[in-house]
Amino acid sequence: MSTGFDRDRDDVTRGARAVVVYPDLGGSSRDAEARLEETAGLAEAIGVAVVDRVAFRVRTPRAATLIGSGQIEDLATRARMEEAALIVVDGSLTPIQQRNLETALEAKVIDRTGLILEIFGERAATAEGRLQVELAHLDYQSGRLVRSWTHLERQRGGFGFLGGPGETQIEADRRLIRDRMARLRRELEQVTRTRGLHRERRQRAPWPVIALVGYTNAGKSTLFNRVTGAHVMAEDLLFATLDPTLRQVTLPGIDKAILSDTVGFVSELPTQLVAAFKATLEEVVSADLLIHVRDVAHPDTAAQKADVEAVLAEVGVSETTPRIEAWNKLDLLHGDARDDLLAEAARRDDVMAISALTGEGVEALIRRIGDLLTAGHQRYAVTLDAGDGAGAAWLHAHGEVLDQEVDGDRIVYEVRMAPADYERFASR
Repeated sequence: MSTGFDRDRDDVTRGARAVVVYPDLGGSSRDAEARLEETAGLAEAIGVAVVDRVAFRVRTPRAATLIGSGQIEDLATRARMEEAALIVVDGSLTPIQQRNLETALEAKVIDRTGLILEIFGERAATAEGRLQVELAHLDYQSGRLVRSWTHLERQRGGFGFLGGPGETQIEADRRLIRDRMARLRRELEQVTRTRGLHRERRQRAPWPVIALVGYTNAGKSTLFNRVTGAHVMAEDLLFATLDPTLRQVTLPGIDKAILSDTVGFVSELPTQLVAAFKATLEEVVSADLLIHVRDVAHPDTAAQKADVEAVLAEVGVSETTPRIEAWNKLDLLHGDARDDLLAEAARRDDVMAISALTGEGVEALIRRIGDLLTAGHQRYAVTLDAGDGAGAAWLHAHGEVLDQEVDGDRIVYEVRMAPADYERFASR
């Protein structure tokens, strides 16, 4: 992702040995071990070798370094013993804190936002994804040009009584960043318009759109592959899927629907990424039904649900949008834990317990999706000429043909469809 300037400290070397640090500031719904586990997984997702993990209780955050001097000494010792060249901080660092920690620890330091941006930068496969990630990375980096340059006064001003310094290297870099971001925004506006036109065509069809949402590594892509027969990358890996994928599916009572697999969410998802991926996430906003895939075998499943709901609200998903929770990874639960979960799911009409990996419960989920999308459908008797093949095809494509009877040169169809579709058919 070349931008014409020195990225200084944000590139993470694949295979680098790293120490993961969680500065516990209090107030988190997760315990320290769970935070360390997730951040280590994020680091390993881009090939970083995590050699040590440590949590520090930070009672009073330091403006210069976030953590205290004793904790810095402890961390420096750990890094030297493990020959770690990278420190990953599970939290947000200011540019000054990042620079001071790098100086004190004599190692590269990145925070949670920088780490997630690195993952997205490596995983973006489409032109749109690369544009979105680069824009987010530049936005993040623009405030971090804080290093000391040896050539700050590249040129002298030609006017003014004192002949003060001209444009500094950092100022030049910031100008390059601003110019590049402006170009990226223009390109993404075109992408947004194109995506909007595609969405309008689908709505005119109209085919219902079902969007899979959920925390990263909850099993969305595995479920997507099982339902559609696609081969989207699905691994036990954080952010295995980045670019959205849409496939046509057939559901009970619906000849054609669109299933969308979206990027996974994560706690403290960088605001730069939420803004940059707004065009992609509009697919979620306009969906007719959301399937919230949850990893119910994860100890922090409740906190993960809260994080997903927060991101959905941030991108503008209405609370009235119909949704189902797919309680996934049932195959990892056993004994009383499995029985209790199945009993709870049976009591609720907005939950389906499944295993996307083994297929358990997936057929019931598909039937439930079909029932929700056809809940407002009614039965109609439609009479067509025997030669009206286009009309018959329309009925099959937009409704469920329950019966048909030949009456001379006419055919009477009994069809179940949405009232809006029947009105559109009647006015054709």
